[in-house]
Amino acid sequence: MSATEADINMIMEMERSPENRRFVWHGTYEEHLSEINDRKSLLLVFRRKTDNIPIGFSLSCIDFKSEVYEFRRIVIIDKNKGYGREAIEWHLKYAFEEMGVNRFWLDVYADNKIGIKLYESLNMHRDGILRQNFKSDRGYMDQVIYSILKGEYISRLPLSGFKRAKTDPQSTC
Repeated sequence: MSATEADINMIMEMERSPENRRFVWHGTYEEHLSEINDRKSLLLVFRRKTDNIPIGFSLSCIDFKSEVYEFRRIVIIDKNKGYGREAIEWHLKYAFEEMGVNRFWLDVYADNKIGIKLYESLNMHRDGILRQNFKSDRGYMDQVIYSILKGEYISRLPLSGFKRAKTDPQSTC
């Protein structure tokens, strides 16, 4: 479900929670509001199907001109239940089958072993490391880049109908 301004404080709490703050960038209220209002950004809140309780969020950015889907951030607060995998699989399907992008990519801090294991289990390609690319309160952080291309995604689908959506060539991320 798309985030609204009413979700911003909750999103900020999720980013700053002790179990998440080491692994995600922390946005300000104004930055999140801008993401909500930017048509090339996709800020989503995930809710548990059984009771509609928020369990996480994600932020993506679509470069329509280059057909690239940047998966910028995911936080799941109800951990070890497969919600993160389900959310990323949804994003992959949306990116390739609905948006018609050519490349889906993300970066992850090198010490986020759970995230790295998940991305590799989804057959994402490890493109490289941006060494000491981000300075945090923990020091300079390496960021590992992962991606998957449209052809790689299609090759793992059943032979039934992959469809390609039209993209907007006027907008870039």
